Amino acid sequence: MGMESKYVWMNGELVDFEKATLHFLTPALHYGMALFEGIRSYKTDAGASIFRLQEHSERLIESAEIVGFRNLKWTPKDIYQGCIDVVKANGFGDCYIRPLLYLTDGGWNLNVDLGQGSLGIAAWEWNNYFGQDTLDKGIRANISSFTRHHVNVNMTKSKVAGNYNNSFLAKTESVRLGFDEAILLDPQGYVAECTGENIFVVNKGVIYTPATAPVLEGITRYSIAKIANDLGYEIKEQALSRDQLYKADEVFVCGTAAEVIGLCEIDFRTIGSGKSGPITSKIQKVFHEAIRGNDPRYASWCTPVK
Repeated sequence: MGMESKYVWMNGELVDFEKATLHFLTPALHYGMALFEGIRSYKTDAGASIFRLQEHSERLIESAEIVGFRNLKWTPKDIYQGCIDVVKANGFGDCYIRPLLYLTDGGWNLNVDLGQGSLGIAAWEWNNYFGQDTLDKGIRANISSFTRHHVNVNMTKSKVAGNYNNSFLAKTESVRLGFDEAILLDPQGYVAECTGENIFVVNKGVIYTPATAPVLEGITRYSIAKIANDLGYEIKEQALSRDQLYKADEVFVCGTAAEVIGLCEIDFRTIGSGKSGPITSKIQKVFHEAIRGNDPRYASWCTPVK
């Protein structure tokens, strides 16, 4: 995957890709004190359109507030417009957008108040995270030996860059073992989420998902819940044990990068028919129509790049 582009948005200005640099002593690099979002733009009949841009813009500022950033000069409106500007300047249709709010100019004594918040927004062309053939086939996952952060160990409702060491460790372990993705349990041993996706379990026509306390409340997660409800499916939030995954009719995950993908196998156990199940496929189909601007019920989710 190439991440190159013509321009990157840095602190309110579009700069050439090779000039979007930070100093080696930026504290965000050394301590992981940065917040980010993952956003997708899609090519539609009306041009490029960014999926749930307002919600992502607001969540980035919320992440900063959760970890204690004060007196930010950046607002959701800045992020919103910056994302549009960088996609437009690069002439992208299908692309991934990465806003990053990071600590600069201080913070070496581990005090957020002594640093400043800088903002960068990059975009690069992007298609399918797990590969096009996985839409029907699904992917293989395992239960990771790494545990999802305890909710009082770090701010798990904030997309803090440092939190993702947890995902790096789990994902790397799983891929080395021959799987596509890792499922993390929470500190109590219940199913939490994957390295970059929320998880759903289908059993006897009802969809179950972990409660929000131990997981990042994904924007795609809420989108999928809305679509499922509109299709007539009930969603229940509750604690899920790993063996409930093994005996499920279907298991699927969702996230900005992954979109909606079924799990065909978990810990060498075949899930359902061994491919994306019928409910997963129905939700997947509507989601793909929504992100391409082809379903008027979800038109408000799409922001045209103009």
